[in-house]
Amino acid sequence: MFLESTITRNRELIETAFSFHTEGKIEPNTYLLDLDNILKNARAIKEKADKLGIDLFFMTKQIGRNPYVAKKLMELGYKGAVVVDFEEAQVMMKNNIPICNVGHLVQIPSRLVKKIVSYGVDFITVYSIEKLREVNAAAKELNIKQKIMIRVLNSNHVIYPGQAGGFYKDDIKKIVEELKSLDHVELVGLTTFPCFLYDEKEKKVKATRNVGSLKEIQEEFKNNNINISELNMPSVTCIQTLDLINELGGTQGEPGHALTGTTPDVNGVEIPSMVYVSEISHNFQGQAYCFGGGYYRRGHLEDALVGKTMDSSKKVKAIAPTPESIDYHIAISEECQVGDTVIMVFRTQIFVTRSKVAIVEGLSQGKPIISSIYNSLGELIKEY
Repeated sequence: MFLESTITRNRELIETAFSFHTEGKIEPNTYLLDLDNILKNARAIKEKADKLGIDLFFMTKQIGRNPYVAKKLMELGYKGAVVVDFEEAQVMMKNNIPICNVGHLVQIPSRLVKKIVSYGVDFITVYSIEKLREVNAAAKELNIKQKIMIRVLNSNHVIYPGQAGGFYKDDIKKIVEELKSLDHVELVGLTTFPCFLYDEKEKKVKATRNVGSLKEIQEEFKNNNINISELNMPSVTCIQTLDLINELGGTQGEPGHALTGTTPDVNGVEIPSMVYVSEISHNFQGQAYCFGGGYYRRGHLEDALVGKTMDSSKKVKAIAPTPESIDYHIAISEECQVGDTVIMVFRTQIFVTRSKVAIVEGLSQGKPIISSIYNSLGELIKEY
């Protein structure tokens, strides 16, 4: 679904991808990011959020923690990044990118708490009493007061494997009692994940039952004389879901896939701005195989374009590797010319791949250039 949307709405990016690979400017297993349209998307999302009074913290893991794009987002007026884990936090710190929230999916390791608190973070999310105490100790040593959010859940919570953690309603009195002895943290917000998911049957984004946890526990804190002013509602933050966040009382969103136009709703306002480039490696038993390294197993890969140019390319079925396999190659449903370019578009998380990331600028003026190439973890490989 993502490929067809990109052909229709950003054909120039696909044409550029074919040219850059054919000319040897990029290698297989490279993502091309169309910076012009990423910023156009980011500007439109921010304008809508500003009208609704919703704060936006941009997410960079999907684009490989890319600091160059992050700096461009800051120039548009974004407050800073939400970092999914402590390693992403370190990339942002290394590149002087403000951090607005850290800890809501992956907690800060004990020996990094002071370093991150001292860097200056708007909100630190915790989901254990032990981590709350560690943040308080670091803030006390630094003689500051750190704003805290806690991650909450209920008994019927939607939660992904590997992301378990949080406080239940029954834990509130324990937290309130603990806060009485912690003078260097201030509890101001709640978060949970995911707050929104795309409904395949109804073809629209809907709030999950997790949002009810936020509202219920916010009320419970109010009953214990603690005012929760911030409700962070992550997942599928885009122009179309900002109204939902607002209606449900949310104060914060976290655009990630929306920046590259790869939210599940491919008919959304945001323009598709990212493609994956590979090359036919070999043929075997009636199928072709292209070089892999960048496939994300929840990517919903369906088709690929194969050829030397956009106009001469052929649309063929792409066959994703099975979840238990390493994506050394991605299969194509029929034999192809070895060395031909392969263009795919799918939902990805570049930070868990082995890919390169090429930043393309000037596409909107018809003069595309590669300004820099990074690895999948935000480290600069080459600057032009």
